[in-house]
Amino acid sequence: MDTIARSHLEQSIATKQRLLATAIADIVRAGERIAEVLASGGKVLLCGNGGSAADAQHIAAELVIRYRSQVERPALPAIALTTDPSVMTAGGNDIGFENVFARSVEALARSGDVLIAISTSGRSENVRRAATVARQRGVVVIGLLGGDGGTIASLCDDAVVVPSTVTAHIQECHITIAHIWCSIIEARLFPDTVERVWGTTT
Repeated sequence: MDTIARSHLEQSIATKQRLLATAIADIVRAGERIAEVLASGGKVLLCGNGGSAADAQHIAAELVIRYRSQVERPALPAIALTTDPSVMTAGGNDIGFENVFARSVEALARSGDVLIAISTSGRSENVRRAATVARQRGVVVIGLLGGDGGTIASLCDDAVVVPSTVTAHIQECHITIAHIWCSIIEARLFPDTVERVWGTTT
């Protein structure tokens, strides 16, 4: 069991080291774009399947409630499109599961908002369709992806692609990236408050 634990941690660390070597600029650029949307009065929509659905909800909670207890700031508008069972089941039953997120984007997204499209493979069809509708509506699309970015990467204004094909390690990186985005957002929108925590706003 020690071998299992050690191997998982070592592989997870190695994935994060590759992310550090290849994707810092992508992470920062995407985080700053999300901050720009929020600063302009837009909202954040998020979607994904399985563990990525849980990540969508996690990220929305960090924005709506708070990321760090030391930073007192107003709530930020974020909606995980995965959280309404009636919408999800009606959509799956009536229009097909591949269309459930696209339909919610159609209903809720407006030009100037941002959609964070989460897919460890980059090929989730319902996430891809949501990104397509978002682009048609003038919504910024940010990809949180894995592998080679798949079919979703080309639909994104900005994307962070975790350099791995192991779902677990991609997901571990995704939530780390999201936490970095929360720090960037707070630093951009609430610099005085954040400076008291970090000692700097850069």
